[in-house]
Amino acid sequence: MTEPVVDGKQFRAVLGQFCTGITVITALDPAGEPIGFACQSFAALSLDPPLVLFCPTKGSRSWAAIEAAGRFAVNVLSEAQQPVCARFGSRETDKFAGVAWHTSELGVPVLDGSLATIECTVDSVVDGGDHYIVIGRVQALSESTGTRPLLFYRGQYTGIQPDKNTPAPWRADLDHFLTTTSLDTWL
Repeated sequence: MTEPVVDGKQFRAVLGQFCTGITVITALDPAGEPIGFACQSFAALSLDPPLVLFCPTKGSRSWAAIEAAGRFAVNVLSEAQQPVCARFGSRETDKFAGVAWHTSELGVPVLDGSLATIECTVDSVVDGGDHYIVIGRVQALSESTGTRPLLFYRGQYTGIQPDKNTPAPWRADLDHFLTTTSLDTWL
């Protein structure tokens, strides 16, 4: 059976229909300097053990340094951090210039003003075509309140409704769904 031919432009257009949040993956390089890159390919993977994943391109210099460090932070960007996303998505040599950040207790750079931060150690790395699939073991979590996420949809930044900045109240009917794993659950 031959491999189907998928047009790259159509692939991007179709996948652009899936709205994603935007993260910045950060770490300290071997010399102790902060490094990072903007990343849309991020997801929760497992509740037990707590694992997340992200997918850097194989040619990423930042990823090579993050892998060597063995630990990283996933900074979930807030709506106000669009300039931060643009900076970390660029080829600037010092992406942290003019960006407020601090070093966490676990020794990774954390961007101030992020909606949430997930600090991890590198658990494993899997080949994923022109990207790697990096599985991170969660070590620490934090979140802020009162802000909205920075989203990407159809090749551009977008947002959510202005009045949708408060999490929905916990629903008992979702408790079982979110905490039980079976062959047909996604989380």
